[in-house]
Amino acid sequence: MSLMNKKKDDSDSGIKSRNLRNRSNRSILHITYAVTVVFILLIAYFMYFVFVQSQSVIGNTYNPRLDLFSERIIRGAIRTSDGVKAAETVTDPDGTETRSYPYGDLFCHLTGYSTRGKTGMESLANFYLLSSHINLIEQARNDIFGVKSPGDDIVLTVSYELQKAAYDALGDRRGAVMAMDPKTGKILCMVSKPGFDPNTINEDWDSLTAEGNDAGQLLNRATQGAYPPGSIFKIFTVLQYMHEHPYDYESFSYTCNGSYEDTEGNVIRCFGNEAHGEQDLYEAFANSCNGAFAMIGRETDTDSMKKLCESLLFNSKLPIELPYTQSKYTLSDSDSNFVKELTGIGQGNTLVSPAHMLFVTSAIANDGVLMKPMLTESIESAGGETVKRFKPEEYGRLMDASDAAKLREMMRLVVTDGTGSAFRDAPYEAYIKTGSAEYENGEKTHAWCLSFVPASGENAPSDIAVAVIVEDGRSGGSTAAPVARQVTDAYFSFLKN
Repeated sequence: MSLMNKKKDDSDSGIKSRNLRNRSNRSILHITYAVTVVFILLIAYFMYFVFVQSQSVIGNTYNPRLDLFSERIIRGAIRTSDGVKAAETVTDPDGTETRSYPYGDLFCHLTGYSTRGKTGMESLANFYLLSSHINLIEQARNDIFGVKSPGDDIVLTVSYELQKAAYDALGDRRGAVMAMDPKTGKILCMVSKPGFDPNTINEDWDSLTAEGNDAGQLLNRATQGAYPPGSIFKIFTVLQYMHEHPYDYESFSYTCNGSYEDTEGNVIRCFGNEAHGEQDLYEAFANSCNGAFAMIGRETDTDSMKKLCESLLFNSKLPIELPYTQSKYTLSDSDSNFVKELTGIGQGNTLVSPAHMLFVTSAIANDGVLMKPMLTESIESAGGETVKRFKPEEYGRLMDASDAAKLREMMRLVVTDGTGSAFRDAPYEAYIKTGSAEYENGEKTHAWCLSFVPASGENAPSDIAVAVIVEDGRSGGSTAAPVARQVTDAYFSFLKN
């Protein structure tokens, strides 16, 4: 082999060797990058778990480690915003602990119970109730001598005074009342009837869950109830109509003679067969004219209406931690014109929960923005020190501010000129929508009322929005609206005092 060829071979070999080293280095770098990315992701997930998920995982009622917590900590109390204990642990002289609910069924669906599993706030706040933030020296001394430390208390956003007012206003009727501050998202009261006594849940369990029991005492109707909305759905129908007719909705006109008959011969009657006469859109809404809204429902674009409803939390998750039932909106192009007409007046196949309707009402009151519903105000140690305070958060914008303003204008007319006479002489400016929802083939009617009252004046209390459903209540204006009025009156009376 010549010297020149040998040098060429050595050169080629060197190039190949360098190429192999470069490829090897690149492979090592790729592996290093991959490992680094995985490591960073693991750190990120760990931080997410610690700061976001850990409480829900540790506090899960199925977590057996919580039993260890209860061996060294006395379960804390659940208190209202005005200082009343809705649930507490009572310890007998022999050391026996009993979970006590001093007000029986007044808070039953809110506090829940802590035997036979845990429900309500007993479940949601389980971690906090089994945590203790008393003095560390005292904790250590208790651990050494085998004495249990007192757990932290949770302070609800709910007021005892307003809860009692709502409970009394609903009386012995089946239904639900739920109120909220639209500006903060704080839930102010939540009543569902019939209820149950959490103190005797074990003794009453068989009767409460018996196959023949149709009362549904364990069901929280405020969040889990699913009802036809009736005329309160006209809020959605009129909003869609204004979207489809942005420049001419104010020229809408309909002559009501008490009933509406379509081209197929189907008849939809106004409540009590009342003939409203010539109606513009605002008057039709205020008087809850079924004929006008049946006609609008028939003409509304089906796909656009479904998109609007789903943007307003139909067929969607609700921003509340308690168990709930999703509201259902199913209208499609394949449905008959009659079903479209029925849907326009809140009948058809549409179902809603009081909580969902309260959230929409609160968004209307708050320029279209829904604040995240809050049930817990703060966590306090047994010594009265604040361990954690929960701050209001914005959930999201449900509608444009201009849409909210138009709906407020219409809901005000319900009071001054329409079916909201229960609020007409109120010492505050109320905005409402009533509804009478037929069920069981039109033989019975649920009564609805959605209302809100904004704060006014320099030292005015917070706003309040209220949702009321009275099962088999016949008329929203005569049955549900007075309940909402009593709750609202009580709210402003308590806050002024």
